[in-house]
Amino acid sequence: MKAITRRLAEATDATPTLEDVARADGALFVREGIGVAGRGVASRLPARDAAAWLAALDHDDAVGHEVAGPVALGALPFSDPVNGTLRVPACVLGTAPDGTCWATAVGESPDLEALVAEAVTRVDPPAPAGCEFVVRPGTPVERYLAAVAEARDAVRAGHLAKVVVARDVEVHASAPIDLHAVLRRLRAAFATSHRYSVDGLVGASPELLVSVLGREVASHPLAGTAPRTGDPEADARLARELVASTKDQLEHRVVIEMVHDTLLPWCSYLDWEPEPSIVTVANVQHLGTRVAGMLSDPPPSVVDLAAALCPTPALGGSPRDAALALIARLEARPRGRYGGAVGWVDGRGQGVFAVTIRCAEFSDDRREARLFAGGGIVADSDPHAELAETQAKFQAMLAAIVRP
Repeated sequence: MKAITRRLAEATDATPTLEDVARADGALFVREGIGVAGRGVASRLPARDAAAWLAALDHDDAVGHEVAGPVALGALPFSDPVNGTLRVPACVLGTAPDGTCWATAVGESPDLEALVAEAVTRVDPPAPAGCEFVVRPGTPVERYLAAVAEARDAVRAGHLAKVVVARDVEVHASAPIDLHAVLRRLRAAFATSHRYSVDGLVGASPELLVSVLGREVASHPLAGTAPRTGDPEADARLARELVASTKDQLEHRVVIEMVHDTLLPWCSYLDWEPEPSIVTVANVQHLGTRVAGMLSDPPPSVVDLAAALCPTPALGGSPRDAALALIARLEARPRGRYGGAVGWVDGRGQGVFAVTIRCAEFSDDRREARLFAGGGIVADSDPHAELAETQAKFQAMLAAIVRP
């Protein structure tokens, strides 16, 4: 196979967004207009082999930009991140952090011009459609409350420092749900989150798991959550309470230390912000701390780092093995791709992966969606407060899906 990469004109208001390139059947990973959108499938690869496969392509590159070229997108599952599968689009359009716009075609004899023309074809906005929805718990609420109580008691007994207990809800629709419309709603409400769509997994994650650009590596773990009310004064008070919360600070510190200790062996330098800051999204606010450094030589692939980090204590717990064993026993249903990592990698091993949260997995006929949300359980956790936290976290995707 070969790849062809050419520069595109700088984006204007008339240029289709990456969401409009991906539409309902493509692949997407974007944040604040920076990212990639793909159409078609040139190959599907084990995630651990993707960077080498892309690097081996015969690449006709007329751009010469460090992040322009063929990529592989996909998700690493929660329970087995090492064995995830990524998708190489037949055509990918991307926008780099410096504003460079580019397109790449991959195939035996790729016709870049024709593929780009199809990708940027103007499509009418998805038409509003009357549809009936049924939303119901996948995990019975009483079972979830009992699981949180048992997890809290395990922490109090000293068996763990923290464990994340999640629950799911199901959405059933009377007609197929238009994923293109869902992506547009997520863009309107969650522009600062990492928005993604690949093989029926759609979401808007505020949490950067890991990024690699050249030798630079970064992560922005989130742990500790408070609601947002829409009232600035109330939200500011809730943010102050979140920063002052011993429970949330402890939960956050466990995550930061694990991310730092996992990345450090690959780095010549690595540091984190001295104090967490408040990261806000449309419906909740989190404690967040940026971790950044420089990779040693030879640098690892972003996939290697994502697999090593996944699942972080923000989605699993600490110690990891004990937390994962307790999760498997307490939770009613397997998580699938929820709680893993989602993103892209190129032939240099560069790329970006977000934590797979605030997401929904859609059935093949698009009439059903399964949503997950969870929270970190420590010694001071209250089951009903944790239930309220999951309800707030569900709103991101429910608001994008349910349109009566």
